[in-house]
Amino acid sequence: MKKYPLFFLLSSILFLFSFNGITSKDTLVKKTTPKAPVFSNVVYQGDDGIYKNNPLKSDEFYSPVLQGCYPDPAITRKGDDYYMVCSSFAMFPGVPIFHSKDLVNWTDLGGVLNKVSEFNPHDTGISQGVYAPGITYNPHNDTFYMIVTAFSGGLGNIIVKTKDPMKGWGSPIKLGFDGIDPCIFFDDNGKGYVVHNDAPDKGKELYQGHRVIKVWEYDLANDKVIPGTDKIIVDGGVDLSKKPIWIEAPHLYKKDGRYYLMCAEGGTGGNHSEVIFVSDSPKGPFKPASNNPILTQRYFPKDRADKVDWAGHADLVLGPDNKYYGVFLGVRPNDKDRVNTGRETFMLPVDWSGVFPVFENGLVPLEPKIKMPNGVTENKTGKEGFFPNGNFTFTENFTSEKLDYRWIGLRGPRENFISITKKGLQINPFEVNIKEVKPTSTLFYRQMHNTFSFATTIDFKPESEKDLAGIVCLQNERFNYVFGITKKGKETYILLERTEKGQSKIIASTKIEIKKPIRLQVKATGDSYQFSYSQDGVVFKNLGESVSGDILSTNVAGGFTGALVGLYATSANDAKVE
Repeated sequence: MKKYPLFFLLSSILFLFSFNGITSKDTLVKKTTPKAPVFSNVVYQGDDGIYKNNPLKSDEFYSPVLQGCYPDPAITRKGDDYYMVCSSFAMFPGVPIFHSKDLVNWTDLGGVLNKVSEFNPHDTGISQGVYAPGITYNPHNDTFYMIVTAFSGGLGNIIVKTKDPMKGWGSPIKLGFDGIDPCIFFDDNGKGYVVHNDAPDKGKELYQGHRVIKVWEYDLANDKVIPGTDKIIVDGGVDLSKKPIWIEAPHLYKKDGRYYLMCAEGGTGGNHSEVIFVSDSPKGPFKPASNNPILTQRYFPKDRADKVDWAGHADLVLGPDNKYYGVFLGVRPNDKDRVNTGRETFMLPVDWSGVFPVFENGLVPLEPKIKMPNGVTENKTGKEGFFPNGNFTFTENFTSEKLDYRWIGLRGPRENFISITKKGLQINPFEVNIKEVKPTSTLFYRQMHNTFSFATTIDFKPESEKDLAGIVCLQNERFNYVFGITKKGKETYILLERTEKGQSKIIASTKIEIKKPIRLQVKATGDSYQFSYSQDGVVFKNLGESVSGDILSTNVAGGFTGALVGLYATSANDAKVE
């Protein structure tokens, strides 16, 4: 799967149909009703075999450090503080951000773009919105910069700033250039530069996937690139004669007086890799390293055990032990070699003792564990508020006033449709179906394991066939499963609907009598997903046979995200029990 070819075909269309100045009051208002479903006692449990077979020693931690759909990581450091951002596409808020003191234990800070008046992906497909951010700390003015491409609202390439990422970010500033994957770099003298992927000059595209890397000088006083300073510094990739594709995700670094440009090459699928160039100037000319690529998984048998694939799109940072580390995206396919969990954030130590950096063990099959940086004494992942990884159980009773940041909206804020009540989380349904390209009244959680279970108790009595509530497993608006409670005439039913390529079919249903809240559950073992329900909270009944998770994979559904599991309610149900 190539990374962004569709985006370039869609970009002009998206901007033609974008809406400037949209605020939260312009989105669908929530429909408050006493009959709205109330969800409680949500339990997500991950149970991947690779973690059971590879227990951690006291000086180890797991990679990926962020499981589930957290692709395109970028990282920066100020003193002892590390901040990392990822792509989020049409998920809301945009650009998830994490903080760490040691590269091992991370705290979820939510999203950088969290104001719907400034970032509104309300009418975009799930794989649009924002992607491939860069984050850089500028010590010369003690300011953090997050720069990203936004395919919604006519934004294009934008930059936001803050003195303290813990306290939020300023408003987006539109930048006057095309292309994707921007990153900002500040030289020792304080001068700024922006690098990004772009199309070749008009008429000079030599083959499909031919891209270039450009650099601009940056005006810090006015926060804009300086017109006329743009220059192509990489044409095609490491060796243009070999027709390399999708040179992208550039990052500039300076070490020992020289400038290093690190990029992804080969597209984000099985040929993905990371390559490096060097120059005596940030504006080139840049010479590729003779030992490129410095990170890839493309050379190994496709049927290897515990496969990690698609490695690339990396960023480097100096760790707490004065050693370099790299974050990058990769995938962990399931038993059918399909990618349901999406592109995740991995980490490796980097050896930069020579001229060029090399990811340690990044050119052999990736292992699930790495050593903690020297001096880091405790792995607190999943404890004391730190983000979990490996196998873990996440329980949510919706009793806290502050909802965990792992719960997200799609195309709009979760706050537009949720209310915390004494009984749990009430979802006030929109008149929007999960298959529509609009904000949906669904509270989503990323699928973070190939083997997992997700269960919730729902208190809901539908009033009509238009009302439905339950669980949705979603790769995108055209590929998903809906497992919910609705009505047919005067009878109440529970149903399972499969939507593939936008075509929906009820594959199982049964009539039920609702006297008290019902427990709903989805369990996946690799490609096999089973949906079940319990009316006493103890004994579960399967609704139909187990089904394939094929439509929840990027292999089948396409796009750039991972599967999401959501608490779903709608007053526009179109799944009709026959």
